[in-house]
Amino acid sequence: MRTVQRRFEIRTARVRSKISRVSDRLRLCVTKSNKHIYAQIINDKESKTLVSISTMDKEIRSEKKSSCNKEKALIIGQKIAELASNIGVTEVVFDRGGARYQGVVKEVAEAARTKLKF
Repeated sequence: MRTVQRRFEIRTARVRSKISRVSDRLRLCVTKSNKHIYAQIINDKESKTLVSISTMDKEIRSEKKSSCNKEKALIIGQKIAELASNIGVTEVVFDRGGARYQGVVKEVAEAARTKLKF
């Protein structure tokens, strides 16, 4: 396995192990690819996704080739916070996966903090 992939997997495992210690809260998982951003709120006790949103959804989709930018990240963060408050979720733990907390991931987190408590 390539070392870049392996380091990413190690970072992801490290972040998830820290999150699993705070098991009483739901998890806001943010994933990004080169083209899209995905956010979901997951209940780890029941292994269920409660709400999810991405840049592939019809209301957010754009005509551009890539939707992985800070403008779309801000929209994703606001929408996931709105969907979470609709189902009564107020506290979550933020899961950035193996991604660094900068750029798009940071924008999603800061926009979600408007209604959610991390």
